[in-house]
Amino acid sequence: MWLTQSSIGRKFVMSISGLFMVLFLLFHGSMNLCLVIDDLFGTHAYNWICAMLGANWYAVVGTGILALGFVVHIVFAIMLTIQNYRARGNDRYDVSARQEGVDWESKNMLALGVIVLGFLCLHLYNFWFKMQFAELTGIHTSMFDPQDGSAIVKALFTNGWGGIVYCLLYIVWLVALWFHLNHGIWSALQTIGWSNLIWLKRIKVIGTVFATLTVGLFMIVVLYFLGVNIGQMCA
Repeated sequence: MWLTQSSIGRKFVMSISGLFMVLFLLFHGSMNLCLVIDDLFGTHAYNWICAMLGANWYAVVGTGILALGFVVHIVFAIMLTIQNYRARGNDRYDVSARQEGVDWESKNMLALGVIVLGFLCLHLYNFWFKMQFAELTGIHTSMFDPQDGSAIVKALFTNGWGGIVYCLLYIVWLVALWFHLNHGIWSALQTIGWSNLIWLKRIKVIGTVFATLTVGLFMIVVLYFLGVNIGQMCA
């Protein structure tokens, strides 16, 4: 089949699944920003969203689709990496070779992807497992109501030195995510057709803007609660 057997087909699948993930991250980051707004103004927008996206059939279906998208993206990334590794042959041992015009992110996308995946697992345990999974199964590993996502997030990020460690870990994750998205977005747009000389520089700018916006939404939350935690420790 063209989508799985050819290099172009695999890159196309990678591009579509990757752009799908970017849209989800933008929504998720916007949702997380409600945490800061709620803490500053005493509103409850984040918990309202958590209740809406809890143990509802559409939320479960959406979670399944997202999980499938991640799996497809990861599998095709591994397939392309193996293909490129074999295609280079003996050239891969020439450590002195330098590829002109190739971004650092492009040469390290797999490593960046592994870092992102590792912290994604941590993120799923810290939040999804204690929220939607707990609500669906009744298995609670937190003292908080699964729909009280705001309390779960605050407990993790403002727990003294433990909170500082988690904030720093998430910052490392987000930096790796930024590099991954910065290359991945424009590369995906190029793969699906925006590949002429006029659009190449433009889509690189688009990729940087979307990567910065996406990661920035998450980073604001982490830095905010890091500041809150340090303020509590110094009080």
